Amino acid sequence: MAKIKIISLNANGIRSAAKKGVFTWLAKQQADVVCIQETKAQIDQLINDPVFFPEGYHCSYVDALKKGYSGVAIYSKHKPQKVITQLGVEEFDNEGRYLEVQFNNTAVVSLYAPSGSSGDVRQQAKFRFMAAFMQHLKSLKRRKREYIICGDWNIAHKEIDLKNWKGNKKNSGFLPEERAWLDQLFDKEKYIDVFREINQHDEQYTWWSNRGQAWAKNVGWRIDYHIATPGIAGCAQSVDIYKAERFSDHAPLSIEYKLDL
Repeated sequence: MAKIKIISLNANGIRSAAKKGVFTWLAKQQADVVCIQETKAQIDQLINDPVFFPEGYHCSYVDALKKGYSGVAIYSKHKPQKVITQLGVEEFDNEGRYLEVQFNNTAVVSLYAPSGSSGDVRQQAKFRFMAAFMQHLKSLKRRKREYIICGDWNIAHKEIDLKNWKGNKKNSGFLPEERAWLDQLFDKEKYIDVFREINQHDEQYTWWSNRGQAWAKNVGWRIDYHIATPGIAGCAQSVDIYKAERFSDHAPLSIEYKLDL
C-alpha cells in the first residue's frame, strides 16, 4: 500500500485561481491526484499556457458547451488506464460536470454538482441531476474498482456542516430533500463521507459567500467532499482544509489515503 494524496478544489475560474497563486501552491503539495471544479474556461483558452498543464501530471479537462461556465479537470501523476468524460446524461454532460480517471484498483472522479441557489429552474435541474446521479452511484458499486468522488456536491449534509443552519432550512444546499438524498447515499448505499471518518469537529467549512464578512467570520458551508465506495473505508490517513491562502470562494480539501491506485 502506498500513501496517496488527493486534492479537490472548486477554483471558481481556473484562470482567476492561477492569478491568485494556486499552481504555485499545488507544486508544493506533491499530490498524486488533483481534482478541480468550475474551471470556467475552454481548453483552447488554456492549451498554450503550460501553467494549466503542470509538469509531471497527466492532465484532463472537460468543458461546458457554454463559455465561461462550469467545467472540471483532473491532474494525475499516474497515467490513467481510461478517462471518461461524460456521465451519460446529455443535460449535464453539456455543462461539463463529470470527469473520471480509472487506475488499476481505484477510480477518481472530479464532480461539479449543480447549484439551485439561483432559483426554481436550476433547483429542478439539481433534483434531476440528483436522481440520475444516484443511479450512477449505484452502478459504480457493481464495478471491480473502488471509487473516490471528489468535488463540489453543493449540499451540506448536517447541521454541523454549515454555520447558519437554522436560517438555511429552506435554502438550496440544505433543503430536506437534498439532505435526505445524502442520507440515502451514506446509510443505504454505504458510501463514505471520508472527511467525517477522520474529523468530526464543527466549523469545518469549505465554502464561504463573498458577501459580507463570511470568510473573516468563518460563516461557511461544508459542501466539498471526498465520497468513496465502502472498500475505501479505513484507508484515509489524514484530512486538511487549506485556509492559509485564498484561491477561490472554496478552500482546497486534501486527504491522504493508504491504498494502491
